[in-house]
Amino acid sequence: MAASSPLFYLLPGLGADERVFQNLQPLLQGTAHVLPWLTPTTGETLPRYVARMAEGVDPTQPCILVGVSFGGLVALEMRRIRPLARVVLISSIPDASCLPPLLRLIRNTGIYKLFPPQWLKLFPRAGQWYFGVKNGREYELFKQILRDMEPVYTRWAIDQLLRWDSTDTGGQSLQILGTQDRVFPPGPIPVDYLIPGGGHFMVVSHAPEISRILNTLAEEPSSQAPSRLPISDGSTTAQSR
Repeated sequence: MAASSPLFYLLPGLGADERVFQNLQPLLQGTAHVLPWLTPTTGETLPRYVARMAEGVDPTQPCILVGVSFGGLVALEMRRIRPLARVVLISSIPDASCLPPLLRLIRNTGIYKLFPPQWLKLFPRAGQWYFGVKNGREYELFKQILRDMEPVYTRWAIDQLLRWDSTDTGGQSLQILGTQDRVFPPGPIPVDYLIPGGGHFMVVSHAPEISRILNTLAEEPSSQAPSRLPISDGSTTAQSR
């Protein structure tokens, strides 16, 4: 019997949507579905929100959950109720202890509560630097995403990111980070793959390198731990945990 086609579910970053996968999705060798963000209800907890998101994931099929930034947190939480899923983190962190110093400071001071998310739309160049967005088409896409951010969801997601309790997310995930990521910079904990020159927006800018990793992972048996992809052109650096 022929092997079934790999099944990917893609979760964009905080405030983003399916447009961040426009370069990556066509390169994936399998079926790929983007899970759109839902608007959180008043006082909704992250586990409850994730349960609603998980309704779009077939519980009977092995799959790969690909989470970008905040989407990685949601993917890790979703694995609790979708145990057949394997999680790949792009520009994200495997647990709350990896939150970088700047975001810890923002959390501890509570300053993020004083500024509405809409303010980000007023300073696109600052966001371009922080997220590592290139000029040209990438910057135009970035500005469009900023313009279309839904404020209720964005404020809720920022709060969930900063207050995330990652206890018992369990299981192994594969982490892909860019060497120039300012949001979640590589730290003392080794990552599985470092993309040279990749910033926080590398799901757009470095889609070919990321797709090679994902397609190789999809070829492995679901029970097998992720192996390190041998790269011969020097475009990706693999590290073991």
